[in-house]
Amino acid sequence: MARSTKPKGEAAKLQRGFGLLAALGVLLVIGGVIGLLYTAFATLTTMLLFGWLLLAGGLVGLLHAVQARGTNFFWLGVVVAALNIAAGVVVIRRPEATAEALAMFGALLFLTGGLFRLAGSLVVRGPQMGWTLLQGAFDLFLGILVLSVWPSSRYVMGTLFSLALLFDGLGLLATGFGGRRIVGMVSERVAGEGGTGHASGKGDGKPVQPE
Repeated sequence: MARSTKPKGEAAKLQRGFGLLAALGVLLVIGGVIGLLYTAFATLTTMLLFGWLLLAGGLVGLLHAVQARGTNFFWLGVVVAALNIAAGVVVIRRPEATAEALAMFGALLFLTGGLFRLAGSLVVRGPQMGWTLLQGAFDLFLGILVLSVWPSSRYVMGTLFSLALLFDGLGLLATGFGGRRIVGMVSERVAGEGGTGHASGKGDGKPVQPE
């Protein structure tokens, strides 16, 4: 009679956990694909989410500052919380302008990082010189590309956010399916070893008939 190799106990819990990871990965992949198809919507959603996070963080910081009144942290906490609240309100009220500003900031970061990588690789000339040169050139290309289409480059934020969702989802999918496969293989091996041991144990206690 064939022995069942279905995981039980902790193995079953692990499989369910990896299954949930895979399901979350599917949702993130779907969200990333939708965001790439509708970059304007993704940009607007990203900015609004960013604004609400700033607003919520400012309110929480203000609450902590009030709880810490009478200490040296109070005024610093109030100032930081006020800045977060003000930034959150501005982002929520003007999400498109915020996206344009962040796109400009991102382009400048790409340009600066690319120049530093190129200069550093040429000066140091280490074993990874070729790879560093390629990274620097790619950063420069991205910075120039974003600046060349600005301010319509506000869609860059939605594209980057969608790509992040897509790659995170693919990573979770690989982890979930890979984990379930490993747990299944281990369960099958344990079940096989248990069946072999049980079968060999039957003959150990059998009395030997005298000849």
